[in-house]
Amino acid sequence: MSGVDEVVLVTGMSGAGRSTAARALEDQGWFVVDNLLPGLIPETVRALSDDSGVGRLAVVVDVRGGRFFDDTERALARLRSDDVDVRILFLEASDEALVRRFESNRRPHPLQQGERLVDGLRRERVALADLRAEADLVIDTGQLNVHDLRHKVEAAFGLEPAALRASVLSFGFKYGIPVDADVVLDARFLPNPHWVDHLRDLSGLDAPVHDFVVELPAARDFLDRATGLLDLMAEGYLREGKRYVTVAVGCTGGKHRSVALAEDLAARLVRQGVESLVVHRDLGRE
Repeated sequence: MSGVDEVVLVTGMSGAGRSTAARALEDQGWFVVDNLLPGLIPETVRALSDDSGVGRLAVVVDVRGGRFFDDTERALARLRSDDVDVRILFLEASDEALVRRFESNRRPHPLQQGERLVDGLRRERVALADLRAEADLVIDTGQLNVHDLRHKVEAAFGLEPAALRASVLSFGFKYGIPVDADVVLDARFLPNPHWVDHLRDLSGLDAPVHDFVVELPAARDFLDRATGLLDLMAEGYLREGKRYVTVAVGCTGGKHRSVALAEDLAARLVRQGVESLVVHRDLGRE
């Protein structure tokens, strides 16, 4: 098929940032259609394929599609049978984060049906469960601002994609494991700079803390093994059509060890040719 040969389905929880992701894709040269009925996606692709100027289509789909939402998987299967490269971007956030956003915007949830907001969110999670399981990339936007989300979308769907793209995320275990992580690495076995008086108020972005952490023999071994593991996994990911990996590095509070290690790990991946974005989810929460 000439014309459209790449399609990204943008979906996920209401309030999780679909509109922001769609605008980021549009700015990257994608032709974006918002709230298209899933059953019409193949016909839209065929219509646009007559225009050689449109090669990359992003379609925003959500539960407002009602009963037509069940047609999504069939529509994607039809595209794949036509050799269209189809990927699914799923935007996620905790109920707590979504409730805050809905309350700040004073909007009802599309599935609220006169009940509590959390009831609408529960129904939506059930409706989206299968698509989330099949997603090529899941982004948890609960701790991201609009600029962070744009950067993650741009890194994943830019016009000149690397062979494999990685998001390296630092986090604190006491705030929960990131729901969008493909690989979770635990750095709590390393000495904690929190207990060193002159390092406690600094973070892993500061040179004294960074050097304290990464110069430990165990930390160097940790980074060597993590880099080797990801190098091993990269070939399999690409073979299976997975182009994005989110690597989460955690410590107790997400301030010292995980931040320093995430920065160093991302730098190592870049040297190996893996385009990497670093996000420090919990830095500043303490």
